[in-house]
Amino acid sequence: MKLHKLFLLATVCCTLSACFKDEPANAECDIEKAWIHAENPQDMFYNLSDTLVNVLYTDNLITFDVKPQTDLTAIAPIFQVTPGATVSPASGSVQDFSHGPVTYKVKSEDGQWEREYYVYFNIVTRTETDTIRYDFEDFTINERHYYAWNHTLSRWDTGNGGYAMTGMATKYDPDQGKYVTDSMAFPTIPYADGYDGYAVKLTTQNTGAFGAMMNMRIAAGNLFIGAFDVSMAVTDAMKATRFGEPFDRTPSKFRGYYQYEPGEQYQDENGSIIADKTDQGDIYAVFYRNHNEANETIVLNGDDVKTSPYIVAIAQVTNIVPTNQWTEFEADFVFSEDIDQTLLNNRGYSLAIVFSSSVDGAYFKGAIGSTLLIDKVELICTDIQ
Repeated sequence: MKLHKLFLLATVCCTLSACFKDEPANAECDIEKAWIHAENPQDMFYNLSDTLVNVLYTDNLITFDVKPQTDLTAIAPIFQVTPGATVSPASGSVQDFSHGPVTYKVKSEDGQWEREYYVYFNIVTRTETDTIRYDFEDFTINERHYYAWNHTLSRWDTGNGGYAMTGMATKYDPDQGKYVTDSMAFPTIPYADGYDGYAVKLTTQNTGAFGAMMNMRIAAGNLFIGAFDVSMAVTDAMKATRFGEPFDRTPSKFRGYYQYEPGEQYQDENGSIIADKTDQGDIYAVFYRNHNEANETIVLNGDDVKTSPYIVAIAQVTNIVPTNQWTEFEADFVFSEDIDQTLLNNRGYSLAIVFSSSVDGAYFKGAIGSTLLIDKVELICTDIQ
Protein backbone atom coordinates (compact mmCIF):
# COMPACT_ATOMS: atom_id res chain seq x y z
CA MET A 1 0.00 0.00 0.00
CA LYS A 2 1.41 3.41 -0.97
CA LEU A 3 2.17 6.02 1.67
CA HIS A 4 -0.72 8.30 0.67
CA LYS A 5 -3.17 5.38 1.02
CA LEU A 6 -1.85 4.57 4.47
CA PHE A 7 -2.29 8.18 5.49
CA LEU A 8 -5.83 8.32 4.09
CA LEU A 9 -6.78 5.05 5.75
CA ALA A 10 -5.51 6.29 9.09
CA THR A 11 -7.47 9.51 8.64
CA VAL A 12 -10.66 7.62 7.83
CA CYS A 13 -10.27 5.28 10.79
CA CYS A 14 -9.84 8.25 13.12
CA THR A 15 -13.14 9.68 11.92
CA LEU A 16 -14.95 6.42 12.59
CA SER A 17 -15.21 6.74 16.36
CA ALA A 18 -18.86 6.42 17.30
CA CYS A 19 -18.84 9.89 18.85
CA PHE A 20 -17.72 11.42 15.52
CA LYS A 21 -15.17 13.66 17.24
CA ASP A 22 -11.50 14.22 16.50
CA GLU A 23 -10.52 12.89 19.91
CA PRO A 24 -8.05 10.29 21.20
CA ALA A 25 -9.12 6.70 21.79
CA ASN A 26 -10.26 7.35 25.35
CA ALA A 27 -13.06 9.54 23.97
CA GLU A 28 -14.86 6.56 22.43
CA CYS A 29 -18.15 5.46 23.94
CA ASP A 30 -19.36 2.35 22.12
CA ILE A 31 -20.91 -0.97 23.02
CA GLU A 32 -19.05 -3.49 20.87
CA LYS A 33 -20.71 -6.73 22.01
CA ALA A 34 -23.67 -7.72 24.15
CA TRP A 35 -24.52 -11.17 25.46
CA ILE A 36 -26.76 -13.06 27.83
CA HIS A 37 -25.60 -15.73 30.27
CA ALA A 38 -28.46 -18.14 30.90
CA GLU A 39 -28.43 -21.44 32.80
CA ASN A 40 -30.64 -23.06 30.15
CA PRO A 41 -30.17 -20.97 26.99
CA GLN A 42 -32.14 -23.46 24.86
CA ASP A 43 -35.27 -22.48 26.78
CA MET A 44 -34.80 -18.85 25.82
CA PHE A 45 -33.03 -18.86 22.45
CA TYR A 46 -33.50 -20.76 19.18
CA ASN A 47 -29.71 -21.10 18.75
CA LEU A 48 -26.83 -20.76 21.22
CA SER A 49 -25.29 -18.12 18.95
CA ASP A 50 -28.36 -15.93 19.53
CA THR A 51 -27.08 -15.27 23.05
CA LEU A 52 -24.39 -12.96 21.59
CA VAL A 53 -24.89 -9.79 19.53
CA ASN A 54 -21.94 -8.17 17.76
CA VAL A 55 -22.99 -4.53 17.66
CA LEU A 56 -22.41 -2.77 14.35
CA TYR A 57 -20.84 0.66 14.35
CA THR A 58 -24.02 2.36 13.10
CA ASP A 59 -26.44 0.59 15.46
CA ASN A 60 -27.82 1.96 18.69
CA LEU A 61 -30.60 -0.64 18.95
CA ILE A 62 -29.35 -3.98 20.28
CA THR A 63 -31.88 -6.74 19.67
CA PHE A 64 -31.96 -10.25 21.11
CA ASP A 65 -34.38 -12.64 19.37
CA VAL A 66 -35.98 -14.97 21.90
CA LYS A 67 -38.63 -17.68 22.02
CA PRO A 68 -42.25 -17.09 23.05
CA GLN A 69 -42.93 -17.48 26.79
CA THR A 70 -39.49 -16.11 27.66
CA ASP A 71 -39.60 -14.28 31.00
CA LEU A 72 -38.45 -10.74 30.23
CA THR A 73 -38.84 -9.35 33.74
CA ALA A 74 -35.36 -10.17 35.05
CA ILE A 75 -32.54 -10.34 32.48
CA ALA A 76 -28.94 -9.21 32.97
CA PRO A 77 -27.22 -8.28 29.68
CA ILE A 78 -23.43 -8.14 29.71
CA PHE A 79 -21.55 -5.63 27.58
CA GLN A 80 -18.11 -5.21 26.07
CA VAL A 81 -17.47 -1.48 25.70
CA THR A 82 -14.61 0.49 24.22
CA PRO A 83 -11.59 0.77 26.55
CA GLY A 84 -12.17 2.91 29.60
CA ALA A 85 -15.84 3.57 28.88
CA THR A 86 -18.56 2.94 31.48
CA VAL A 87 -22.16 1.88 30.97
CA SER A 88 -25.26 2.69 33.01
CA PRO A 89 -27.21 0.70 34.12
CA ALA A 90 -24.17 -1.43 34.86
CA SER A 91 -23.17 -4.37 32.72
CA GLY A 92 -24.57 -7.54 34.27
CA SER A 93 -27.26 -5.76 36.29
CA VAL A 94 -30.76 -7.26 36.25
CA GLN A 95 -33.36 -5.24 34.34
CA ASP A 96 -37.02 -5.59 33.39
CA PHE A 97 -37.48 -5.76 29.61
CA SER A 98 -41.15 -6.77 29.65
CA HIS A 99 -42.32 -3.23 28.86
CA GLY A 100 -40.01 -2.60 25.91
CA PRO A 101 -36.41 -1.51 25.34
CA VAL A 102 -34.20 -0.45 28.24
CA THR A 103 -31.95 2.57 27.66
CA TYR A 104 -28.24 2.26 28.43
CA LYS A 105 -25.85 5.22 28.46
CA VAL A 106 -22.19 4.71 27.65
CA LYS A 107 -19.78 7.43 28.81
CA SER A 108 -16.25 7.77 27.47
CA GLU A 109 -13.22 7.41 29.72
CA ASP A 110 -12.52 11.15 29.60
CA GLY A 111 -16.13 11.87 30.57
CA GLN A 112 -16.67 14.21 27.64
CA TRP A 113 -18.84 12.07 25.37
CA GLU A 114 -21.89 9.89 25.82
CA ARG A 115 -23.94 7.62 23.60
CA GLU A 116 -27.32 6.01 24.22
CA TYR A 117 -28.20 2.41 23.30
CA TYR A 118 -31.55 0.66 23.49
CA VAL A 119 -31.57 -3.04 24.37
CA TYR A 120 -34.64 -4.90 23.17
CA PHE A 121 -35.84 -8.50 23.45
CA ASN A 122 -37.82 -9.47 20.39
CA ILE A 123 -40.31 -12.32 20.88
CA VAL A 124 -40.03 -14.33 17.66
CA THR A 125 -43.02 -16.40 16.57
CA ARG A 126 -43.45 -18.51 13.46
CA THR A 127 -44.11 -16.50 10.30
CA GLU A 128 -47.83 -16.84 9.71
CA THR A 129 -48.15 -15.87 6.06
CA ASP A 130 -47.39 -17.48 2.73
CA THR A 131 -46.75 -14.16 0.99
CA ILE A 132 -44.53 -11.45 2.46
CA ARG A 133 -44.87 -8.05 0.80
CA TYR A 134 -42.27 -5.30 0.64
CA ASP A 135 -43.71 -2.04 -0.68
CA PHE A 136 -40.92 0.32 0.53
CA GLU A 137 -43.33 2.98 1.78
CA ASP A 138 -41.84 3.03 5.31
CA PHE A 139 -38.54 4.92 5.26
CA THR A 140 -36.77 7.49 7.39
CA ILE A 141 -33.67 9.68 7.31
CA ASN A 142 -31.29 8.42 9.97
CA GLU A 143 -28.93 10.41 12.18
CA ARG A 144 -26.25 10.27 9.46
CA HIS A 145 -28.59 11.94 6.98
CA TYR A 146 -29.20 9.11 4.53
CA TYR A 147 -32.35 7.07 3.96
CA ALA A 148 -33.11 3.76 5.66
CA TRP A 149 -36.07 1.42 5.05
CA ASN A 150 -38.16 -0.37 7.68
CA HIS A 151 -40.16 -3.60 7.63
CA THR A 152 -41.75 -5.59 10.43
CA LEU A 153 -40.24 -8.94 9.34
CA SER A 154 -36.95 -7.99 7.66
CA ARG A 155 -34.07 -5.60 8.18
CA TRP A 156 -33.22 -3.77 4.97
CA ASP A 157 -29.92 -1.95 4.60
CA THR A 158 -27.85 -0.18 1.94
CA GLY A 159 -24.29 0.85 1.25
CA ASN A 160 -25.21 4.49 1.79
CA GLY A 161 -23.09 4.55 4.94
CA GLY A 162 -19.99 3.78 2.90
CA TYR A 163 -20.83 6.45 0.34
CA ALA A 164 -21.19 9.02 3.13
CA MET A 165 -17.47 8.61 3.82
CA THR A 166 -16.60 9.92 0.33
CA GLY A 167 -18.05 13.35 1.06
CA MET A 168 -19.78 13.35 -2.31
CA ALA A 169 -23.19 13.91 -0.70
CA THR A 170 -21.95 16.90 1.29
CA LYS A 171 -22.23 20.35 -0.29
CA TYR A 172 -21.65 23.89 0.89
CA ASP A 173 -24.91 25.73 1.56
CA PRO A 174 -24.32 29.50 1.26
CA ASP A 175 -27.66 30.25 2.92
CA GLN A 176 -26.63 28.33 6.04
CA GLY A 177 -22.97 29.24 5.75
CA LYS A 178 -21.83 25.65 6.27
CA TYR A 179 -21.48 22.23 4.66
CA VAL A 180 -24.64 20.11 4.76
CA THR A 181 -25.53 16.60 3.66
CA ASP A 182 -28.03 16.17 0.84
CA SER A 183 -30.04 13.05 1.67
CA MET A 184 -31.16 12.72 -1.96
CA ALA A 185 -27.56 12.64 -3.24
CA PHE A 186 -26.89 9.08 -2.07
CA PRO A 187 -26.91 5.98 -4.32
CA THR A 188 -30.08 4.56 -2.70
CA ILE A 189 -33.03 6.89 -2.16
CA PRO A 190 -36.85 6.87 -2.23
CA TYR A 191 -38.59 7.45 -5.56
CA ALA A 192 -42.00 9.09 -5.40
CA ASP A 193 -43.36 7.92 -8.76
CA GLY A 194 -43.36 4.19 -8.05
CA TYR A 195 -45.51 1.44 -9.45
CA ASP A 196 -47.85 2.22 -6.56
CA GLY A 197 -46.75 4.90 -4.13
CA TYR A 198 -43.04 5.07 -3.35
CA ALA A 199 -40.38 2.87 -4.93
CA VAL A 200 -36.63 2.63 -4.28
CA LYS A 201 -34.18 4.26 -6.68
CA LEU A 202 -30.70 2.73 -6.94
CA THR A 203 -28.08 4.68 -8.92
CA THR A 204 -24.41 3.90 -9.56
CA GLN A 205 -22.41 6.99 -8.59
CA ASN A 206 -18.93 8.42 -8.75
CA THR A 207 -17.06 8.31 -5.43
CA GLY A 208 -14.81 11.24 -6.33
CA ALA A 209 -11.25 11.83 -5.17
CA PHE A 210 -11.71 9.64 -2.11
CA GLY A 211 -12.78 6.66 -4.24
CA ALA A 212 -9.97 7.19 -6.74
CA MET A 213 -7.32 7.19 -4.00
CA MET A 214 -8.76 4.01 -2.48
CA ASN A 215 -9.29 2.39 -5.91
CA MET A 216 -13.04 2.30 -5.23
CA ARG A 217 -14.18 4.59 -8.02
CA ILE A 218 -17.89 3.84 -8.10
CA ALA A 219 -20.63 3.01 -5.62
CA ALA A 220 -23.55 1.01 -6.96
CA GLY A 221 -26.96 1.74 -5.52
CA ASN A 222 -28.02 -1.30 -3.52
CA LEU A 223 -30.72 -2.52 -1.18
CA PHE A 224 -30.64 -5.85 0.63
CA ILE A 225 -31.93 -7.81 3.59
CA GLY A 226 -29.05 -7.80 6.04
CA ALA A 227 -26.72 -5.16 7.45
CA PHE A 228 -23.87 -2.95 6.26
CA ASP A 229 -20.89 -2.64 8.61
CA VAL A 230 -19.54 0.87 7.99
CA SER A 231 -16.45 0.18 10.11
CA MET A 232 -15.24 -2.25 7.40
CA ALA A 233 -16.20 -0.17 4.37
CA VAL A 234 -12.60 0.88 3.66
CA THR A 235 -10.54 -1.94 5.17
CA ASP A 236 -12.54 -4.86 3.69
CA ALA A 237 -15.41 -3.63 1.53
CA MET A 238 -16.59 -7.09 0.48
CA LYS A 239 -17.05 -8.27 4.06
CA ALA A 240 -18.74 -5.02 5.08
CA THR A 241 -21.94 -6.21 3.42
CA ARG A 242 -23.59 -8.88 5.59
CA PHE A 243 -26.37 -10.59 3.67
CA GLY A 244 -29.43 -12.25 5.19
CA GLU A 245 -31.45 -12.67 8.36
CA PRO A 246 -32.87 -15.82 9.98
CA PHE A 247 -36.04 -16.99 8.25
CA ASP A 248 -38.41 -19.81 9.20
CA ARG A 249 -40.30 -20.47 5.96
CA THR A 250 -39.29 -22.25 2.76
CA PRO A 251 -39.17 -19.66 -0.04
CA SER A 252 -40.60 -20.69 -3.38
CA LYS A 253 -40.27 -17.59 -5.56
CA PHE A 254 -40.07 -13.84 -5.40
CA ARG A 255 -41.39 -11.22 -7.76
CA GLY A 256 -41.89 -7.50 -8.14
CA TYR A 257 -41.59 -4.59 -10.57
CA TYR A 258 -38.56 -2.78 -11.93
CA GLN A 259 -37.28 -0.19 -14.38
CA TYR A 260 -33.68 -0.12 -15.53
CA GLU A 261 -31.46 2.24 -17.51
CA PRO A 262 -27.74 1.47 -17.85
CA GLY A 263 -25.24 4.32 -17.65
CA GLU A 264 -23.51 5.52 -20.80
CA GLN A 265 -19.93 4.39 -20.15
CA TYR A 266 -18.96 1.15 -18.42
CA GLN A 267 -15.68 1.36 -16.51
CA ASP A 268 -13.48 -1.25 -14.87
CA GLU A 269 -12.05 -1.10 -11.36
CA ASN A 270 -9.22 1.14 -12.60
CA GLY A 271 -11.61 3.65 -14.11
CA SER A 272 -10.80 2.63 -17.70
CA ILE A 273 -13.75 2.83 -20.09
CA ILE A 274 -14.75 -0.49 -21.71
CA ALA A 275 -16.34 0.70 -24.95
CA ASP A 276 -18.15 -2.49 -25.95
CA LYS A 277 -19.63 -3.35 -22.52
CA THR A 278 -23.05 -2.37 -21.18
CA ASP A 279 -23.89 -2.33 -17.50
CA GLN A 280 -26.55 -4.62 -16.04
CA GLY A 281 -28.64 -4.55 -12.90
CA ASP A 282 -28.79 -7.42 -10.45
CA ILE A 283 -31.85 -8.89 -8.70
CA TYR A 284 -31.60 -12.14 -6.72
CA ALA A 285 -32.37 -13.93 -3.48
CA VAL A 286 -30.34 -16.46 -1.47
CA PHE A 287 -31.48 -18.98 1.15
CA TYR A 288 -28.71 -20.55 3.24
CA ARG A 289 -27.84 -22.48 6.40
CA ASN A 290 -26.67 -19.96 9.00
CA HIS A 291 -24.51 -22.26 11.15
CA ASN A 292 -21.55 -24.43 10.23
CA GLU A 293 -20.70 -27.92 11.46
CA ALA A 294 -19.16 -26.46 14.64
CA ASN A 295 -22.39 -24.54 15.32
CA GLU A 296 -20.70 -21.22 14.55
CA THR A 297 -22.80 -18.47 13.01
CA ILE A 298 -22.54 -18.05 9.24
CA VAL A 299 -23.36 -14.72 7.57
CA LEU A 300 -22.74 -14.40 3.84
CA ASN A 301 -20.87 -11.37 2.51
CA GLY A 302 -19.79 -9.88 -0.79
CA ASP A 303 -17.15 -12.58 -1.27
CA ASP A 304 -19.46 -15.59 -1.04
CA VAL A 305 -23.09 -14.47 -1.34
CA LYS A 306 -23.53 -16.53 -4.52
CA THR A 307 -20.87 -19.19 -3.98
CA SER A 308 -20.96 -20.28 -0.31
CA PRO A 309 -21.27 -24.04 0.30
CA TYR A 310 -23.96 -23.20 2.88
CA ILE A 311 -26.34 -21.93 0.20
CA VAL A 312 -29.31 -24.26 -0.29
CA ALA A 313 -31.29 -22.21 -2.84
CA ILE A 314 -30.85 -19.23 -5.17
CA ALA A 315 -33.46 -17.28 -7.12
CA GLN A 316 -31.80 -15.19 -9.84
CA VAL A 317 -33.63 -12.79 -12.14
CA THR A 318 -31.95 -13.20 -15.53
CA ASN A 319 -33.92 -10.94 -17.84
CA ILE A 320 -33.30 -7.40 -16.59
CA VAL A 321 -33.67 -5.47 -19.83
CA PRO A 322 -33.45 -1.67 -20.16
CA THR A 323 -36.95 -0.20 -19.84
CA ASN A 324 -38.55 3.02 -18.65
CA GLN A 325 -41.86 1.25 -17.99
CA TRP A 326 -42.72 -0.70 -14.85
CA THR A 327 -41.96 -4.30 -15.78
CA GLU A 328 -42.70 -7.40 -13.71
CA PHE A 329 -39.88 -9.74 -12.70
CA GLU A 330 -40.16 -13.21 -11.17
CA ALA A 331 -37.65 -15.88 -10.17
CA ASP A 332 -38.07 -19.35 -8.67
CA PHE A 333 -35.79 -20.60 -5.92
CA VAL A 334 -33.66 -23.46 -7.25
CA PHE A 335 -32.73 -25.83 -4.41
CA SER A 336 -29.52 -27.84 -4.17
CA GLU A 337 -30.61 -29.84 -1.11
CA ASP A 338 -33.70 -30.75 0.88
CA ILE A 339 -34.89 -28.56 3.73
CA ASP A 340 -34.38 -29.83 7.28
CA GLN A 341 -37.72 -29.02 8.91
CA THR A 342 -36.33 -29.06 12.45
CA LEU A 343 -33.58 -26.68 11.44
CA LEU A 344 -36.12 -24.45 9.71
CA ASN A 345 -38.35 -24.31 12.78
CA ASN A 346 -35.37 -23.25 14.88
CA ARG A 347 -34.35 -20.43 12.52
CA GLY A 348 -31.34 -22.31 11.22
CA TYR A 349 -31.70 -20.80 7.74
CA SER A 350 -31.27 -17.19 6.60
CA LEU A 351 -32.74 -15.32 3.65
CA ALA A 352 -31.29 -12.44 1.68
CA ILE A 353 -32.96 -10.48 -1.13
CA VAL A 354 -30.56 -8.24 -3.05
CA PHE A 355 -30.94 -5.41 -5.58
CA SER A 356 -28.06 -3.55 -7.25
CA SER A 357 -27.84 -0.99 -10.03
CA SER A 358 -24.58 -2.58 -11.29
CA VAL A 359 -24.10 -6.34 -11.26
CA ASP A 360 -20.35 -5.98 -10.61
CA GLY A 361 -20.66 -2.94 -8.38
CA ALA A 362 -19.20 -4.84 -5.43
CA TYR A 363 -15.97 -5.05 -7.46
CA PHE A 364 -16.21 -1.31 -8.28
CA LYS A 365 -17.07 -2.01 -11.93
CA GLY A 366 -20.06 -0.48 -13.68
CA ALA A 367 -21.41 2.62 -15.37
CA ILE A 368 -21.96 5.85 -13.52
CA GLY A 369 -25.63 6.74 -13.89
CA SER A 370 -26.96 3.17 -14.14
CA THR A 371 -30.37 3.32 -12.46
CA LEU A 372 -32.58 0.53 -11.12
CA LEU A 373 -36.05 1.25 -9.74
CA ILE A 374 -37.71 -1.40 -7.55
CA ASP A 375 -41.24 -1.61 -6.16
CA LYS A 376 -43.92 -3.98 -4.86
CA VAL A 377 -41.74 -7.00 -4.12
CA GLU A 378 -43.39 -10.22 -2.91
CA LEU A 379 -41.77 -13.32 -1.41
CA ILE A 380 -43.85 -16.47 -1.89
CA CYS A 381 -43.34 -19.29 0.65
CA THR A 382 -44.55 -22.86 0.88
CA ASP A 383 -47.16 -23.99 3.39
CA ILE A 384 -46.27 -24.20 7.07
CA GLN A 385 -45.57 -27.78 8.13
